[in-house]
Amino acid sequence: MSTDDVSRRGFIRTAGGAAGAAGAAAATTGTAAAQEEQPVWPSGAEGNVGSYEDARGEDEVTVEVGGGDQGLAFDPTLLWVDEGTTVTFEWTGAGGDHNVQNVEGPASLDSGDPVGEEGYTYEYETSEEDVGITHYHCVPHTNVGMHGGLAVGEDIETESTGGGGGSDAVFVPQGARALSVATFVAMVSTLGLAFVFMKYGGTITRDEE
Repeated sequence: MSTDDVSRRGFIRTAGGAAGAAGAAAATTGTAAAQEEQPVWPSGAEGNVGSYEDARGEDEVTVEVGGGDQGLAFDPTLLWVDEGTTVTFEWTGAGGDHNVQNVEGPASLDSGDPVGEEGYTYEYETSEEDVGITHYHCVPHTNVGMHGGLAVGEDIETESTGGGGGSDAVFVPQGARALSVATFVAMVSTLGLAFVFMKYGGTITRDEE
């Protein structure tokens, strides 16, 4: 019968290596998942909410007019659609009278005089003439940051960015989430085993015939 001794130091080196590898895998997954391509929005188009929605592939999209906590925002604030998509601006009734008007860019957005009626709508169907990025605002509330951005088509400048939550959240694929959870569990388990070994065990023995 022989005995294989495993020292504490050797075990901790092994545990530390495994935990480090698990942490690195989780960090790499998180970094990759956080990357997203967005249009390069004009200065000021982000407004005072800054929510973003990539609605390419959708035939119809709704933008709240009078969104946000104070009713002084467009939500989503930044919107990316295809040519031929119908964008419906729908008034929430909050924040006073609003309108939708182009600041700069190819889309000729103009809802007319400001109104405050809840449920009022203004529809705009995008076309090939609107390809690019348009910055628009609410005229009565432009000074308090009620601005928005509309990107149309694929022929626009983009940049990699990490988004936020809700409509502005970056989508993390199920596989990436599962890998992150698995690596975290592995790391915790390894460190827990190391703690038990350090506190209660000097050696681990294995009997052989």
